[in-house]
Amino acid sequence: FLVCTSSLTAAKPVWTLDDAIFTESIRDIQVSPDGRWAVWVHVVPNKEHGETISNLVRLDLTTARETILTRGTESSLHPRWSPDGQRLAFLRPRSSARSLAGSESEGTKEDAANQIWLLDPSGGEPWTLTEWPSSVLHFDWAGADALVFAAQETPTLRASALKEEKDDTVVVEDERHKSPVRLFRVETSSKKVTRLTENGDRIDNLAVSPDGKYAVAIHQRSLHYNFDNKIKPAILLHDMHKGQARSIFVEPHWNIQHFYWSPDSRGFYAVNLHNSQPRFAQAGILQLHYFDLTRSAATPVDLDWERGLAEQEESDDEPALTVTRDGFLALLADGVHTKTARYTRAGAGWRREWLTGEHADHIFDLQASADGKTLLYAYSTASTPTQWYRAALDGARLDKPRPFAVFNSRLLQLPHARTEVVTWQGARGDEVQGILYYPHNYRAGTKYPLVVMIHGGPAAADRDAWEDWWMYPANLVCQRGAFVLKPNYHGSAGYGLKWLESITKGNYGNLETIDIEKGVDRLIERGLVDPARLALSGWSNGAILTNMLTVRTARYKAAIAGAGNVEYVSDWANCEFGDAFNRYYLGASPLDKPFLYLLKSPFYRLQRVRTPTLIFFGSEDNTVPVHQGWVQYRALQQLGKTDVRFVLFPGEKHSLTKLAHRSRKVKEELAWLDRYLFASVDPSKPSIKDDSPLAWALKRRQARRDGGRYGVLVKDRLVPEIVSFSELRIGRFEVTRAQFAEFDKGYKVEPGRENYPASGISFEQAKDYCAWLSKQTGRTYRLPTEDEAEELYEETEGDENTLDHWAGYTVNPDDAARLREMLKKLDSEALLLKEVGSFRAAGGEEAVFDLGGNVAEWVMTKDRKGAIRGGGADAPADSKQKKNQAAESYRGFRVIEETSTR
Repeated sequence: FLVCTSSLTAAKPVWTLDDAIFTESIRDIQVSPDGRWAVWVHVVPNKEHGETISNLVRLDLTTARETILTRGTESSLHPRWSPDGQRLAFLRPRSSARSLAGSESEGTKEDAANQIWLLDPSGGEPWTLTEWPSSVLHFDWAGADALVFAAQETPTLRASALKEEKDDTVVVEDERHKSPVRLFRVETSSKKVTRLTENGDRIDNLAVSPDGKYAVAIHQRSLHYNFDNKIKPAILLHDMHKGQARSIFVEPHWNIQHFYWSPDSRGFYAVNLHNSQPRFAQAGILQLHYFDLTRSAATPVDLDWERGLAEQEESDDEPALTVTRDGFLALLADGVHTKTARYTRAGAGWRREWLTGEHADHIFDLQASADGKTLLYAYSTASTPTQWYRAALDGARLDKPRPFAVFNSRLLQLPHARTEVVTWQGARGDEVQGILYYPHNYRAGTKYPLVVMIHGGPAAADRDAWEDWWMYPANLVCQRGAFVLKPNYHGSAGYGLKWLESITKGNYGNLETIDIEKGVDRLIERGLVDPARLALSGWSNGAILTNMLTVRTARYKAAIAGAGNVEYVSDWANCEFGDAFNRYYLGASPLDKPFLYLLKSPFYRLQRVRTPTLIFFGSEDNTVPVHQGWVQYRALQQLGKTDVRFVLFPGEKHSLTKLAHRSRKVKEELAWLDRYLFASVDPSKPSIKDDSPLAWALKRRQARRDGGRYGVLVKDRLVPEIVSFSELRIGRFEVTRAQFAEFDKGYKVEPGRENYPASGISFEQAKDYCAWLSKQTGRTYRLPTEDEAEELYEETEGDENTLDHWAGYTVNPDDAARLREMLKKLDSEALLLKEVGSFRAAGGEEAVFDLGGNVAEWVMTKDRKGAIRGGGADAPADSKQKKNQAAESYRGFRVIEETSTR
C-alpha cells in the first residue's frame, strides 16, 4: 500500500447553524440599455439588525469592476434603468433619507413606506423622488424624465380621522372603504406628481412601454378574489397620452400574471397561468403570448415545449425570461432540470435554439442585454453552490463564461453532500423523480438513516440546483450521517399539466404519499437506507404530507411539520386562499361536501400517530393559519401516544424572516432528529458540557457494532469503523482484539475483552494488518504518518487512560520509572488497559476515542520505520517527553483509510 508523508493540513471546516442561516443571495439583475453595466440586489443577513438587508451592487461589464451603490440597514429593492441608462430608480423606505442625513429621530409608520429613489450609476449619493403617504407598490420608467407608479390613493377624511383616533380596528374585506390603488406620474426634475387614473379598484401589477406611451396593468376588482378566485382581475391597457384605458384579455380562460415589453414598444409579452380549471389561478403551466399594439390582439408564442416556462430560482411565480431586440431567452421547465432556449422571430412564427456551453444544462436564472449579446446567469447543481457568470452570446452558444459577484466564500469551503437524481415507480406506475443527498461520511455497503424533506406548493419542485437554507438544511443532516431525499411527488411543478393536475378534483392526498413511500422503499431495496431509521420533514404542503404520512404508518421515527394543515373545514375559511385552493384540489367546499373534508383531514385519525412530531408555526400565518398547529398539538398531547412539541414564532407569517427565529427552527429540528432518529442528545445543549464524561458516553453510543463487538462487517469480517477527523479518515477506536483476531487467527482474545485494544503488537504486525485490511475491503489502509501524529496525539493530558490516571497524580519521569518496575512484577497481561472508548472523545459529530491513552500507537516515520506515539496506560501524560516509554505489552495501533491515491 502507498504511504502519505505530507504534513497534516488545517482541519476541514464543518457545517454550523450559521451556514444554513447567514447565506447571501443575488436577485433581480438588470442590464443597462447600452449594455455597459449590470445592477443587482445583494441580499445579506445582518446579525445586528436581525433580518436580511438588501443593497444594490453595480458591475461594469467592460472592466468587471463591482461597486456597492447603496448601504445601510434599510433594504433597497427593484432596481430599474432609465431608457437612456443615465439614472437608476429603486425602492427604499423613506426613513433611509433620515439615516443618510445622520438624524437619529424616531421614525413613523409612514417613514417605513417604500418610496422611489434615484441615483446616478456613475457615482454619488441616492436621493428620494417620491414622498407618498403610503408605499409605492409598483413603478416603471415612462421615458427618460418621468416614472409611472402605482400606490394607494391619498387618505380619505374618514381614514385620516381614524388615524387621529389611533383606531386600528380591522373590518375584513371592507370594499366600501378600501382605498383604491391608482397610477401616478412623477417628473424626475421637478418631482411633480400627476394622477393618471381614477379607477376604484386596486392595481396589482404594472409594466410601462419604453417610450412611455402605454402602460399595461392588472386591476384587482375584489378584496376576496385571493380567497375564492370568483371575480377575476381586469387587464387594462392604458394610453397615457390620451388618458384612456381599455380592457384586454377579457375571456374567462385568462390568468395573466406578468408583462414584458419589447424594446421597440410595439407590443409586450404576457405570461398566462394555464390549467384545465381556468377559474382558479392556483396552479398551472406558464405559457407565453405576444400582444401586438398595431393589431390590438394577442397571439400565442409557440414554445414547442409542453411543460412551459420555468420559474426563477428566487421567485414564487415569475418566469426566468429576458426580452431582447430580436426575441427573448427563457428557461423551460424540465422536471429537476431546466432547458435554456433562445427564441427569435422567423416570419410569422418563432425559431428556437437550445443554448450550448459548459453551463447550459444547469442554469436557473438569467438576464440578457437588450442586444442579446451578453448573458448573465446563475449556475449550480444540488451539490455545487450557486455562482453567477457573465458570458458572450454567439447566437445560442455561451462563450467565455466568467464568474462575478463571488459570495458565500465560507460556503464554498464546506463539504457538500454528493447528490444524485433518482427515479422510481410511484403511484399509478408513473415515474417519480427526486434529489438524493448522500451522508458526508458515506461508505458503500453501509446503511444509513434517511430524512425525507418534502417540498411545499404542491405546485413547486426540488431541482438539481443548490438549495440549502433554514427551511430545508440538507447538509446539516447529511453531516450527521444521514441520507436526505427530496421527492417531486404527483402535483409538483415542472412536469407538465397532466402531472400537475393529477392531484386535483378530489385526488389531493391520494397519490403524493404513495410516491413518497415508494421512493423510501426503493432506497431501502438499494441497500442504502436503514429501514429502522426513517424521518420526515416539510414546510407548508410538505408538512401537510408529513402529517398525512404519520397517520398512515408508524415506521418514521421522527416528524417535523412546519406550517401544515390537519383539519380542512376550518382551513377552508381561515386560509387566505382557502376556497379557491380547496375547490381546485378537493373539488368542492365543505359547504358542498362536508364528509369529503372529514375524510381528507388527518385530524380525525391522529389517534393512530406514533411518530414523535415537532410542529412549527408563525403566529401571524394567514396561508396556513396557526390554529392548525394548536389543533394538532392539543390532539397529540391529549391522546398521549407519542411525544409532541409545538414551537411558535411571534409576529411571523408563513415564512420566517427573523434570523433568530430561523436559527431556532434549525436548532429545534436537529435536536429532534438527534433525539428520535440518531438516538443521541446534542452535547451543545446548555445542560451537557461538550467535554464532559456524559457527552463522551452519548457520542460513544453512535459507534457501529456487530452485536456487542465494536466495528462493521465487511465480507463477514469484523473491521474497524472509519470516521472523518481533522481531514483524515481514521479509526474511531484503536484496532480491537476481536478485529485483530480476524487477521491473526492465533491471537488470543479472552471472553469479555473483545473490545479491548489489540496490545503487544509489533510494527511489522501493524503494517501487515493494514495490507490485509486493504485486500479484504478493496480500500487502501495504512498507519498514520509521523507528521500526522504530531496533531493527532498532541493532547495527551486530561482524563485519559494513562499512568497518571492509575497513580492518582501527575507523574514525573522519575516516578514513572519506579512505577514501571512495580508493574513488571504484576502486569504481564497489560491489566491497566480498558475497553476502547472508556475515556475522552475528540472531534465533533464523529467522535474519535483514546488518542491520549490506553495503548500507545504505531506510526510510520519519514524513512518508513516504526515509532510509538500517543499516550498509554503504562506511561505518564507528559507532553515534554521526547520518546514514548510504553512497554511492548502496551503497544497497539489504529488505521487510516486513504481517500485518494497519493
